[in-house]
Amino acid sequence: MKKIIFTLLCSWALANAFSQGCSDAGFCTMGAMKPDQAYNKRLPVKLRTLELSQYFGHTHFNDKIWVTTLEANVSIGDKFIVQAKVPYLVADGHLGTFQGLSDISLSVTRNIISTDAFDVNFTLGTKLPSNNGDKPQIDGKSLPMYYQSSLGTYDLIFGGSIISRKWLVAAGYQQALNTNQNGFWWGEWHGKDSAFVRRYAQSNNLKRGKDIMARVERNFRFSRFNASIGLLPIWRVTRDVIQVPTNTFRNSVPGSTGLALSGIYTLSYNFNVRSGIRLLIGNRFIRRPVNPDGLSREFVSTVTYIYRF
Repeated sequence: MKKIIFTLLCSWALANAFSQGCSDAGFCTMGAMKPDQAYNKRLPVKLRTLELSQYFGHTHFNDKIWVTTLEANVSIGDKFIVQAKVPYLVADGHLGTFQGLSDISLSVTRNIISTDAFDVNFTLGTKLPSNNGDKPQIDGKSLPMYYQSSLGTYDLIFGGSIISRKWLVAAGYQQALNTNQNGFWWGEWHGKDSAFVRRYAQSNNLKRGKDIMARVERNFRFSRFNASIGLLPIWRVTRDVIQVPTNTFRNSVPGSTGLALSGIYTLSYNFNVRSGIRLLIGNRFIRRPVNPDGLSREFVSTVTYIYRF
């Protein structure tokens, strides 16, 4: 047992040293669309879980992002699962260290089809902002979205998946329903930090574009171990839009649409029927050139402890 835990921790450390990763606005880990889902037709699966995860991300601006998330999944009858996620974020970089409650995710997943060979599930969910996306400031100047604990928007999310013992195929859609109140604009900044902040995309009154995701994952399941390898393409199909403070009109942001493609790898170990641990690593192959929402990462890894009851 100790050797197994040591191996997982070493893998996580190596990931921190050498990997690149991915990030999104939340729907890739929601309900039917999340990676490394349990699947066993021969044994009863406990459909109530508490998960505590620690995420670390690194941006190409050398910002470091830590997110600690408490997640609960509760079954209602045989067909429904309610999921809630509450994250706490710490961002550290050239402009300082900032922290706060991040956006809360809520979803309901319904099993549509269940056979001996596969399941089909559908998820409807939302993200609720913890603030307006402009909470950390320096001397009244707004910070880039990379430092914000909240995206500042209410989001509509839905999607579905087909899952079997070996494969998971999922698709999802996410749309911000409002404009946030972030005020990051280059013209506010003067002095020693002005040249540095111009590396960040401007995000004054940002309205994120619409996202479509897909996930194709191959699972390798054993009695206690589970491993998976997959691809996660995310298309931003409409441009992000920001407000130009010196004008009355809003500008769409060139380079904010297109494909972000990542490889996703997981390794899980069940200590017993009630608890287990999971390591997730992401490797980015293609990224969008401009990210006003601050979601781009050069590296991510997540370690999760799972308790079933």
